[in-house]
Amino acid sequence: MSKIIAPYDIGSASAQIFYFPFVLNLLVALVVSFSICIFIVATQRWHGRFSLDSDTGGVQKVHNKSVPRTGGLALCAGVLAAACFDAFATTTSAVGTHANSAMFMLLIASIPAFFSGMVEDLTKSVTPRRRLLAILVSAFLAVWLLGASLPRVDVWGLDGMLVFIPFSIAITVFSVAGITNSINIIDGFHGVAGIAIVIMLTGMGIIAWRCGDILTVQLAATVIGATIGFLLLNYPTGRLFMGDGGAYFLGFLAAEIAVLTILRNPTINAWQILAIYSYPVIEVLFSIYRRTMIYGARAGAPDRLHLHSLYYRRCARHRIRGKKHPWMCNAWVACFIAAWIGTATTFSVFFGGTIPAAFALVLIQLVLYIAVYMRLVRGHWGRCRHPAVILGLRPQPRYGLVDDVLAASPRAFG
Repeated sequence: MSKIIAPYDIGSASAQIFYFPFVLNLLVALVVSFSICIFIVATQRWHGRFSLDSDTGGVQKVHNKSVPRTGGLALCAGVLAAACFDAFATTTSAVGTHANSAMFMLLIASIPAFFSGMVEDLTKSVTPRRRLLAILVSAFLAVWLLGASLPRVDVWGLDGMLVFIPFSIAITVFSVAGITNSINIIDGFHGVAGIAIVIMLTGMGIIAWRCGDILTVQLAATVIGATIGFLLLNYPTGRLFMGDGGAYFLGFLAAEIAVLTILRNPTINAWQILAIYSYPVIEVLFSIYRRTMIYGARAGAPDRLHLHSLYYRRCARHRIRGKKHPWMCNAWVACFIAAWIGTATTFSVFFGGTIPAAFALVLIQLVLYIAVYMRLVRGHWGRCRHPAVILGLRPQPRYGLVDDVLAASPRAFG
């Protein structure tokens, strides 16, 4: 089991934020990803029989025309190109060698998750259970190839159990699988998942750079570059989708970058990382709770009750005049999610350096998520301002006919 643990010491040379391989990796990944995206869109008439997402009537579908959902190929190609470019670049620095090795090993580990997603994109026949199994295999491969297992989670009592290697591996694999699936969960509108990845990994890169961990910065920059190249075709008009393959690929890399950041930097607390990733993590946990506990459905059953889906139906479609350009309502959802994640990431980077502060940021996001979700479900805040009512912990009291109508048909007041 090979390990990449020690962060590269950049000393006090703050100018190395523009470290040359870091900039080149981002640009190479961006250019290659963008080029492959253009190629996919330009040649869709030849491969569209397999690649087009023609199911516009699906429960989670909001687009009204067939679009290729093979953007994951471009994302993977961008990261692979950056890794290959670095392999042949003239560099003798230890950090360049380590970053190149780490990128290749992460790409190898990502194969099961990426492949299962791509097969689902092309055949629509891979069950959620098999895709989850593939993600778990990828997470285990990352532990084996990189030694990337969580040494701590900054939870009293649990950290002491992480000294046992099997328990640490199990927690790491579970966490990586959760974050990977969370990116696929929020991938429902133009630019949402891609913009979320760019913002979150930018925050991760800033935190890692402040600790002198240039290796992690390079990994984050490479993924950011590939994602931006994809977004140039995906946002705002949605000419190309990343599909399950792209969502799993980006989610897996983002999760592993988080694990490596905690592993390589003892001064960074796990709650600060969670504060950055909170939105997608809360979304997937709340979705599991809603489906299994409230509706008695399978945890992986698709529905249109995610926060971003509700925002689209309650707000974007009613407040954006997009009759001439219907994609505008779809694209507006990314602005809402970007504002949420951008604010959370900014606060985490600048104020989440201590465990109490970072924990408070996570808790605030959880409370806000539930409050906003209940507001969107009801279509109104309700006449009662009691916190338990706003958070949906108990039903609001009824005062008469108006409340009966609201309870029976909240959509009419959306």
